[in-house]
Amino acid sequence: MCEITETTKDLDRDENLDKRPKFGNRFLTKDENVFKHNAWDNVEWDEEQENQASQAVFENSSEKMNRNESAKFKIGANKYWDSFYEVHQNRFFKDRHWLFTEFPELAPRNITQECRSIFELGCGVGNTLLPILKYSLEAQLKVYGCDFSSTAIQILRANPAFDCKRCEVFVMDATLEDWVVPFEKGSQDIIVMIFVLSAIEPAKMQLVVENCYQYLKPGGLILLRDYGRYDLAQLRFKSGKCLEDNFYVRGDGTMVYFFMQSEIRNFFTKAGFLEEQNLIDRRLQVNRSRMLKMYRVWVQAKYRKPISDKK
Repeated sequence: MCEITETTKDLDRDENLDKRPKFGNRFLTKDENVFKHNAWDNVEWDEEQENQASQAVFENSSEKMNRNESAKFKIGANKYWDSFYEVHQNRFFKDRHWLFTEFPELAPRNITQECRSIFELGCGVGNTLLPILKYSLEAQLKVYGCDFSSTAIQILRANPAFDCKRCEVFVMDATLEDWVVPFEKGSQDIIVMIFVLSAIEPAKMQLVVENCYQYLKPGGLILLRDYGRYDLAQLRFKSGKCLEDNFYVRGDGTMVYFFMQSEIRNFFTKAGFLEEQNLIDRRLQVNRSRMLKMYRVWVQAKYRKPISDKK
């Protein structure tokens, strides 16, 4: 059993928790107000907008990339992600201000004496791991992270905020059947998957989800956020960039899939998980200087491994 004591450092973290940015509470009630803020939450689409998005996807995916060209991106995926991080370092991803609002389980305020362990699949340069280390009140929390890109892991380890005593990160291809990880099966309280499953070719997604099931404790939780069908990023693809239905290659060679809620549900329930949340998050981002509207669509889900694991 872990001993929990209140220290000055803990109190400082608690104060920082109260300063975390609020997210998800800005709603557009009058169209004339759209350019008053940079973003609006839970924006509803009408039938016309849905039809326009569907038509855009039909047009940009009607011409599929040939098999040989497609194989180049799938086989060399780690190479393209290494190149991505070599170019962007840790500057590309912005702070995830929504992280603890949407997933309070990552840094709960009411903590117990239980020693918890969190594993992030596809941790990149630490945009989720580092905030957890900063805001968590759990002195004995152990955080793990892996990424396909060795460059991303190197950048994360070099970050001054990285705490090697509380966090261990490593390079791993999550699409392999057998994971090589520094912890046992059935040992993780939470596995985090943020914009990760979408980077994996569809044929390998189910295996990744099933491996997550194996490494979670009974009662453990999956936290997922990823790209939804008809997100702005999908609509912007040009013809010839589609590898498979709803699966594209970006200009930098990295790949991305756009999900329906039902697809996420099928992956996780087939693996044995119980669904606690599966929602579509529609957000309107606004460029006020250029008077542009940008509609984002994300899937957010929480799936729990049954306490009584009969698999």
